[in-house]
Amino acid sequence: MRLNKFISHNSKYSRREADKLIEDGQVKVNKKVENRGFYDVKKGDIVSVKGRILKPKAPNEVTMIVYNKPKGALVTKKDDRGRTTIYHLLPGKFRHFIPVGRLDFASEGLLLLTDNPTVADTFMNAKVPRVYNIKIDKPVTPDMIEAMKRGLQIRDSLKGAHPKSDIKEMFISPFESFQIRGESGKYTKLRVTITEGKNRELRRFFGYFDAEIVDLKRVAFWEIELNNLPTNKTRYFTQNEYDRLHKFLKENR
Repeated sequence: MRLNKFISHNSKYSRREADKLIEDGQVKVNKKVENRGFYDVKKGDIVSVKGRILKPKAPNEVTMIVYNKPKGALVTKKDDRGRTTIYHLLPGKFRHFIPVGRLDFASEGLLLLTDNPTVADTFMNAKVPRVYNIKIDKPVTPDMIEAMKRGLQIRDSLKGAHPKSDIKEMFISPFESFQIRGESGKYTKLRVTITEGKNRELRRFFGYFDAEIVDLKRVAFWEIELNNLPTNKTRYFTQNEYDRLHKFLKENR
């Protein structure tokens, strides 16, 4: 794991703050100053920040929470433009938790967070189902349906991408499932399930067909469902969910 990411995952510091600490010589690896943010932290390395040793959690030490993220909050520890982040909204005891994946500023719904970096990385490297309720500003076309079934190769297009993105090519895998749930005027509601969760993948998929997602809510991730958890509220995993989690981790080592 890169040094700046290791610091962010195991301390109160954001990735950008970690980069600044490394640049300022405030970070040591095995008692020597390390000023390369890309340094790969290996098993047995001792990392300290401002003289304090960071202790990563063992893989079996894990706390998981389910959070219903509201619209208008960024999934990041700190924003250089001063915008609201989930860490402004979460109780202080969760400020060091790591999000499992992302939801963009305008999206809402289920977000898992954990205090264990290994668990976060395991989820993000595994293809697990992510279920979304979305509303687009166009009718669903036969071309959209075909692409949902067979996948979509985007070339030389930034439609639906983040304004600062320069990624013009992306392959979007076939949807695991999709259901048209209703049409009203020019709007269409769908429930879709994908398994990769690339950055703004759904917005880019529908943007390719000149359709804009006007509402996006994640209602399930892996085997966890949002159900009736209120907006901006959290809950801990149940014992049954922890049992399933440990089985999942064992299978994905």
